[in-house]
Amino acid sequence: MNPQGERWTTDQVLALAPDEASRKAGGKLAAPGPWSETGADASAVWGQCKGSGKKPYHTAVDLNGPAFTCSCPSRKFPCKHALGLLLLWAGGGREVAAGDPPPWAGEWLAGRRERAERSARSAPGGGAPSRAPADPEAAKRRAERRMQRIGAGATELEQRLEDLLQAGLASAGHASGETSRDGGGGGSWGETAARMVDAQAPGLASRVRELSAAVASGPDWPARLLEECALLHLLDQGFLGIERLPAPLAATVRSRVGLTTEAADLLTGPEAATVRDRWLVLAQQDTEDGMLTTRRIFLRGERTGRMALHLSFGSGAQRPPALALPPGLVLDADLAYYPGARPLRAALGERHAPAAPGPVPSGCGIDAALAAYGDALRDDPWLDSWPVVLAEVTPIPGRDGKSWQLADADGESALPLDPRGPGQTGLWQLAAISGGAPITVFGECGHRGFLPLTVWDPAPVPL
Repeated sequence: MNPQGERWTTDQVLALAPDEASRKAGGKLAAPGPWSETGADASAVWGQCKGSGKKPYHTAVDLNGPAFTCSCPSRKFPCKHALGLLLLWAGGGREVAAGDPPPWAGEWLAGRRERAERSARSAPGGGAPSRAPADPEAAKRRAERRMQRIGAGATELEQRLEDLLQAGLASAGHASGETSRDGGGGGSWGETAARMVDAQAPGLASRVRELSAAVASGPDWPARLLEECALLHLLDQGFLGIERLPAPLAATVRSRVGLTTEAADLLTGPEAATVRDRWLVLAQQDTEDGMLTTRRIFLRGERTGRMALHLSFGSGAQRPPALALPPGLVLDADLAYYPGARPLRAALGERHAPAAPGPVPSGCGIDAALAAYGDALRDDPWLDSWPVVLAEVTPIPGRDGKSWQLADADGESALPLDPRGPGQTGLWQLAAISGGAPITVFGECGHRGFLPLTVWDPAPVPL
């Protein structure tokens, strides 16, 4: 038995970096020169790194989180020292030998374990601390008032869509040049989006902004605008008649307009239901919107085969999302799915073992991927895409010489790559990894095509 557990790959370590500068700085520290008193066991790595001062920086990583601590002044998580230490350990050399943690690292690790155990004891069934009891009557009144505000917003939006159709789609092109009071552009659509925010319906506001974006989307904008109007009308009508919908579809409509469920309620509430499995991390993707960083982590159950999406949020590089799971790891844990007609988003509950490197996932062909998206779209018509693993596909240039496609091994089916994809660098990286041979790639299959997120070579490579 390896006393250190299975080591991560370099790509898994680099996937944790908050930005490109941290990746480069961490790479420079992935050598034994600046390090001393390094060590590792099955759940942690530690060491001391020589810095500019007299005292070395004390750096430790809890692999179960992963979580990081370092005595350096950096406000990035993980800092370059933690990345350098993990890269040194991932190299597999003797520089990071098996052993017991020194007192400073042991105290930090023990504190983390104690807090985790205390949290588990305070939560029925484990996984998340229970919240303080609230006044149920007051909560019910707040929920009713919000439903009324959203209903009023949906009714107003229906009138706005009716006015657009009566005036003709060409009027939307004229309105898009106006200035909105929220400063976001899009003319009267920006004004309408702001009113949906006032109605506490952020999901409706987001879809209204899509209308404005459709007007500026190219020569075929009227068709795209009409499609977005139809989806928005369907969502409005679904909410206004929500009491007549089946429970799973009603839950989907609530989430689409912006009504959320607390993770603590999913994990510890009276109707809590968790799914335990060995979850393979398929991708971790960060997107930034101003000061907010959204981290999406995709997982697939080894036993159930179910896909799951974990969302977390942070405020830029200084305070990134707390949970980081590099692609390729396997997590034995409980997940609780958010309600819906086609559940995908999930909250992470109790972990039953440390994360460990996992295998290359099995996948399907292009026809099966399109069928999976179609099945999901039948349950949730507002879905843009559905996560799938494609196996035995080859990236090839499109006929126009600019776009790219993924082709099945037999060459009979091809799926265009989403133009919003990883950019030219990522596309050429995908082609280079393939080298003209079939590959396994994970991504999102939708109406725009396939958005690749991770490719295996044989270890996972984020795109």
